[in-house]
Amino acid sequence: MPKVTMKTVRNVKLLPIAGALILLAGCSSLAPDYTRTELPVPATWQNQPDADSQGLSNQQAMQVPFKHFIKDTRLTQVIDLALSNNRSLRQTLADVEAARASYRIQRADLVPQLDIGLSGNRSKASGNINSTYEADVGLSGYEIDLFGKNRSLSEAQMEAYLASAETAKAAKIALISEIANAWLTLAADQSALQLATETESNAQQTLAITQKRLSLGVDSQIDLANAETVYHSARSDSALYTTQVAQDLNALHLLVGQPFDENLLPDALPDSENLVTDVPAGLSSSVLLQRPDVLAAEHNLKSANANIGAARAAFFPSLSLTTTGGVASSVLADIFSGGASTIWTLAPSLTLPIFDSGANDASLAYSEAQQRKQLAAYEYAIQTAFSEVADALARRATIQAQLNAEEALVNAASRSYSLSLARYQNGVDSFQNTLEAQRTMYSAKQSLISTRQTDLTNRITLYRVLGGGLAPSDSENDQG
Repeated sequence: MPKVTMKTVRNVKLLPIAGALILLAGCSSLAPDYTRTELPVPATWQNQPDADSQGLSNQQAMQVPFKHFIKDTRLTQVIDLALSNNRSLRQTLADVEAARASYRIQRADLVPQLDIGLSGNRSKASGNINSTYEADVGLSGYEIDLFGKNRSLSEAQMEAYLASAETAKAAKIALISEIANAWLTLAADQSALQLATETESNAQQTLAITQKRLSLGVDSQIDLANAETVYHSARSDSALYTTQVAQDLNALHLLVGQPFDENLLPDALPDSENLVTDVPAGLSSSVLLQRPDVLAAEHNLKSANANIGAARAAFFPSLSLTTTGGVASSVLADIFSGGASTIWTLAPSLTLPIFDSGANDASLAYSEAQQRKQLAAYEYAIQTAFSEVADALARRATIQAQLNAEEALVNAASRSYSLSLARYQNGVDSFQNTLEAQRTMYSAKQSLISTRQTDLTNRITLYRVLGGGLAPSDSENDQG
């Protein structure tokens, strides 16, 4: 059988109809005009970092990819692995693909769907055999978008897709921060384990000295018991931090989503200047409007806005059109050789809502309520973002003073312990003073490890809440 092509279907005069469809479908949407709300937060933050600080100053955090912010290549490699293998992130990215497909499905309603067909019929009546053959092309049930309903629905789906894309960016940024914090927690616990092991070793040596002095009648049983308490306390801490290190590793492996080289793991807490650059300073709160989670909330608001247009359009008439054109013949060969006759059909259908028991009114009220809900959600997203930055800045404003004080405390406590231990070994001072100095030094060092971790975590948090993590080119690739 010859192949049916568009050239086969001749003399089909559908161009005027197509032109009319384009003109009729050119009406604007009935959706309300969208205007971005004023910022429901102050223009600037208190406790801004020093504008003369080095690093990311004079740049928005969102303009700097995490590989430029984080200096330790071990951590950046772990983050890269997580971005490729984290299963939760994969779910989010799949949602983006689903939203994009939904938008494409809805957008297809804006364009007439053409079908081509070839049919034949053979019948017998009163001894006569009749044959008919038809080849036609046409569209079926195409709704002409007189009042922008389909356009509004398509716009709503597009904004929903864009919201999901921004949500995926926010999920990536959150994962980067989560991996960095998990890596830092492991590093801090490694440092705490080293400190506990070192303290256990020192306490064991002190215990041995006390036992020897007891045998010589210099120390008492109370001194021995006190020395044992420090030793066994350090043993307990060593076991505790060993467990925490193992659990930190489990958490990091779960976040990354695959096994990775142990050489990428930290053996101790790094210095701030060796791990991250400085944080941005002097920024306006308007930068929050570009945070992915805030943009996602705004796209949801625009989607709700477009749904109002679709709900309004439901009050107006809808015009559907079914039309076909082609050729017909009693001889199949004539269809392809030019001997067939022209056939066509045109079936417009106009529907006007008269009585629907208030369904259209309820649908419009629902769309308007959803729009108000999304507006509140958008403004709350901005307020939440502002609060997160304000909290991070508040911690940033005092953390260095706390670090300086605790470093001085560790130095003083270490000198005190060394002097007390020497005096005790020489019989000048009592063991109680040495014991107290040792406990003070151990506590001060533990506190310093915790505060150093807080400092690093705060820098990463501030970078994240200001929208950092993905460079503009990365964001474009995500959306493409």
